[in-house]
Amino acid sequence: MMDKRLGFGLLAVVALAAIFASGARSSSEEDVAHVEPATLESVEGSDLLRITLTESAGQRLNIQTTSVATGTEGGLVVPSAALIITPDGKHWVYTSPEPLVFQRHEITQVVEEDHQAYFSEGPSVGTIVVVTGVPELYGAEFGIGK
Repeated sequence: MMDKRLGFGLLAVVALAAIFASGARSSSEEDVAHVEPATLESVEGSDLLRITLTESAGQRLNIQTTSVATGTEGGLVVPSAALIITPDGKHWVYTSPEPLVFQRHEITQVVEEDHQAYFSEGPSVGTIVVVTGVPELYGAEFGIGK
């Protein structure tokens, strides 16, 4: 009697070893596909990239936007929170031409005052710009944190 139990136990161990050796994975591992939260594509005619977020990534980042407005002296204005200043000292904002799509846009002659960024050249009045989630978009664009 003891030999039969030992035989069945040994058979079970051999069967499990064969399964692991064959590289078999659980169905839950096979069913889950890795999806990148952001995809990058080149913008024709420039060195810039267009960032497209998945819906879940957009929700996780809680991206908030506003529109470029006319400043008090005829220039353009956005909240200072929309700005990103790159290591070379250039000022940028992320525009959103469509939901979950973002692209960096340079602004020039920037003056910050009372949490507002006034500028002379950049996206036109009414253009949607990001005010919450700017550092995360910059990180996605340049692979920071990977």
